[in-house]
Amino acid sequence: MENNQNEMNIELSEETALGVYSNLAIITHSPAELVCDFVQIMPGMPKGKVRSRVVMTPQNAKRFLQALSENIQKYEQNFGIIEDPQAGMPPMNFGTPSTMA
Repeated sequence: MENNQNEMNIELSEETALGVYSNLAIITHSPAELVCDFVQIMPGMPKGKVRSRVVMTPQNAKRFLQALSENIQKYEQNFGIIEDPQAGMPPMNFGTPSTMA
């Protein structure tokens, strides 16, 4: 019987499994970490609300970028090119914070 050293058990709670909806991401960074705030903005509402924050090292952020890119390519191969109808929306990356951690 083979013992795969790369196997990992990952627990997913029911609450986390439901996920959160986000239609805007604000990405900031310091020398040590990248912070991704996932925001939900509703039409006609004066402000959005951060629904989730993910903090990661620059190395893990780069690995995440690679994995996301590969998955988008696979998605488009299966379902077609993803159109960007919101070309006038603000960019998903708002730059660096005014203070550093």
